[in-house]
Amino acid sequence: MSGPLLEFENVSLSFKGVKALSGVSFGVQDGELFAIIGPNGAGKTSAFNCMNGVYKPQEGDIRWKGESILGRRPDRIAELGIARTFQNIELFAHMTVLENLLLGRHIRTDVGWFSGSFWTKKARREELDNRDKVEDIIDLLEIESWRQYPVALLPYGIQKRVELGRAVAMEPELLLLDEPVAGMNLEETEGMARFILDIREELGISIILVEHDMGLVMDIADRILVLDFGTPIAMGVPADVQRDPEVIKAYLGEDVVA
Repeated sequence: MSGPLLEFENVSLSFKGVKALSGVSFGVQDGELFAIIGPNGAGKTSAFNCMNGVYKPQEGDIRWKGESILGRRPDRIAELGIARTFQNIELFAHMTVLENLLLGRHIRTDVGWFSGSFWTKKARREELDNRDKVEDIIDLLEIESWRQYPVALLPYGIQKRVELGRAVAMEPELLLLDEPVAGMNLEETEGMARFILDIREELGISIILVEHDMGLVMDIADRILVLDFGTPIAMGVPADVQRDPEVIKAYLGEDVVA
C-alpha cells in the first residue's frame, strides 16, 4: 500500500486538565518496527490506548490505511487488523496455553451459533484450521512443551510468550507490544527480541513497541519516537535518537548533560 499503515496526527489527550499527550504525530510504515520510549508517565501507554480505541483523544486524528478510526470500539479496531499485548499479563490463568491461544482466533471465526451448536462440517473444518494456525504459533514461539499446561503453572517468561502468541493468533497487520520484556532476565529478554523479529520477518506483521529496555529498543527498532510528559522530543533512527541531547536529558537529568 502507498502511505503509512497507521497515522497518528497531532493527537492530544488530557484527563481533568492533565495532559497525557500533547500534539503527538508519527506514521508507521508497512513492515516497520517502530518504538515509542520515554520515562515513566511519558504517555506511551496512553498512545496505545488511543490506537486501540480505549481512549478517544480530544484533538487530532488516528488513521488506519487512510481511514479515521477515532470513536471505534476496541473490538472493531481489532477486526481491522490491530492487536495488542499488555504491560500486565492478561491471560486466563486456569486455561491451558493451547486454549488461551485459541481465544485469539475468536475474532477470525466465521461460524455462526447454529453451526457451532450442531457441530456442522463447516464448524469442524474451521476448528481444525484454527488449531493448525495456533500450532504454528506454538512452534514459532518454542512453547511446545508447555502447550497443555494451565497458564498459572508457567514461568513468568513463558507467560509473556503466550500473551504475545495470543495477539499473533488474531492475524493482525499491526501488533502493539506494551513492554514485552518487563520483568525478564537477560536470557529471557534476548529470546523475546528474537521472537519479535521472527514475527515481523516471517509473518510480515508491522510492530509498534513500547519498552523501557533501551538495549532492546536500540538493537531492533527501525525508528524511535521519544516522549517526555506527553510531548514528542525526538524521532529518528536509533543512532540519532540516542545521541540527542533532549533525550539524554529526559533520561539522565539536566545536570548530567550540562
